[in-house]
Amino acid sequence: MISTVSMLIRIVGCVGALGFLTGPAVTLAEGDKHLHEAIGHAGEAKAHGEMGHAGEATKHAEEALSHADAAKQEGGNAHVDEGISHLGEAIDHGKQGHGEVAGEHSQEALQHLQKGH
Repeated sequence: MISTVSMLIRIVGCVGALGFLTGPAVTLAEGDKHLHEAIGHAGEAKAHGEMGHAGEATKHAEEALSHADAAKQEGGNAHVDEGISHLGEAIDHGKQGHGEVAGEHSQEALQHLQKGH
């Protein structure tokens, strides 16, 4: 017969193991959420850049960068890093009024972020 103490140790051990298993899944899901948001805003930045709307392209590239940075913190990869680099370029060019160039960098960022999934 199993003693009460042994049973409690087994229960606590199982609960601890479940917490360990669900912890990374929660982090991964959070990173995916941020990556999804980054992709959406990078797409908006690309579209506005193509239309020559430098201000709107910059605004969306900044939002995309914020989410891409968060996704990187949650476990990004080389594609996320490259997307972040292109978003920085998009923001720099957008602030200079170069909407089309901001759109091109946003397109590059978008492609890398999509591969970063």
